[in-house]
Amino acid sequence: MSIAVPVTPYPVNLVQDEKELYLFLHACQERSTGNGTPPIISVTQKIDPIDPLRVLKAISASYPFHFYWESSRKDEAILSYGIATSLKFNGTERFTKAQQFIERCQQRITKVGEAVEATPLLLCYFTFFESTDRYTQVFPSANVVLPQFQIIKKQSKYFLNINIAIQPEQNLFPILDLIVKHQKFLQKLDKEPDLALSKYTDLNSANYKIYPSTNFKNSVASALKSIELNKFSKIVLAHALDVISPQSFQIVNCLKNLRQRHPDCYIFSVSNGDGCYFIGASPERLISIENNQLETDALAGSAPRGKTPTEDAILAQNLLRSEKERREHQAVSEFITQKLINLGLCPHQSPLKLLKLSNIQHLWTPIYAQLKSDIHPLEIVSQLHPTPAVAGVPTKISCELIQQYETFNRLLYAAPIGWVDCQGNSEFIVGIRSALIQDNHARLYAGAGIVAGSDPEKELGEIQLKFQALLRALL
Repeated sequence: MSIAVPVTPYPVNLVQDEKELYLFLHACQERSTGNGTPPIISVTQKIDPIDPLRVLKAISASYPFHFYWESSRKDEAILSYGIATSLKFNGTERFTKAQQFIERCQQRITKVGEAVEATPLLLCYFTFFESTDRYTQVFPSANVVLPQFQIIKKQSKYFLNINIAIQPEQNLFPILDLIVKHQKFLQKLDKEPDLALSKYTDLNSANYKIYPSTNFKNSVASALKSIELNKFSKIVLAHALDVISPQSFQIVNCLKNLRQRHPDCYIFSVSNGDGCYFIGASPERLISIENNQLETDALAGSAPRGKTPTEDAILAQNLLRSEKERREHQAVSEFITQKLINLGLCPHQSPLKLLKLSNIQHLWTPIYAQLKSDIHPLEIVSQLHPTPAVAGVPTKISCELIQQYETFNRLLYAAPIGWVDCQGNSEFIVGIRSALIQDNHARLYAGAGIVAGSDPEKELGEIQLKFQALLRALL
């Protein structure tokens, strides 16, 4: 669903046309007086290429909230920081409330500038479980943010987007000064030396303390007994690994390490504004919408990569032929297809293929559908989350048992993280291969799908393989 956002397309150069920009801001302020809802002015301009992680390193002390997202495969990146307006809430109907807030916010936006390729993005994250418990102090059940600043990379083009809510009788000169100074700050930053990668440390280094949770294999064995009794057919059990560092983790270095080592994944970082960061390298897209074309992925069934091309090919063929892995994958693809049909869509599946990542490979079925204009992206997200790839079959029973088996709160692990723009375009990933970081403590998350025929020892081995992506970035 797209919202008609007023656009003022005359050229406004953020530095050279300060007088014209001031007059425009003043006119918007005059129109808003007395209506009770201050307008949001969204100014977008092309800028010179700049690494979003360089910007993140420079602004992190001044802007506690950030949202970073990068797909090297698509040659796209987003860095957002500061808050123009936001809404946090817990408990039920969170997707509906988020959708309503986004629509109200979009109706307030007036876009100004020539950069029609880039539009303000509203950022969203949702925890795995809707909740009102004490963990919502770390990350609420839902959070929607229109950021104050966004660096947007689309292929070879870069944009600066600034969003500002203008209050009646507000002094506009500080706003104008903020806009002008921020672009000058980026221009100056672009001339500084590039980031250096953090030095790789031996995973067995005595400087780090690593504490795995101890009940995973017992939980798998218990789940397999329930599967034998036909209580459910699949459950995805997560494992947590706590890492204590002798010094605080450097988030930007961790992200750059992930970006370098996992170019086929979505690299992301979300902060809660209070010193907690959720970062990761997710291979799993929940939805992608562009020009009313929906794409989603059924991603389930895993095997390691081989050390040689021959070994890799053998492992790939074994994965494709595995009855257990294909059954697990089919449950995910059928779930997604049926949910889209329930929304009135006509999904089409691509042939089954392999998604080969640096240290693991997955069974992968891309699924496509032409989207109806009256369906909001969050309606689709609410239907798909959680898929059997991160929860189980049937969903309600598996989610209840996950909370019994797992001794930690998932928070944003395996949950939807993404954005919605003003044209109805959207992209959400599933927050897997991820870690929660605060100061010198990191909690790593990884999960495995348990079905009939699963072996607790092999499932633990799969999870340990998934942990390597993050461990090598953190240590």
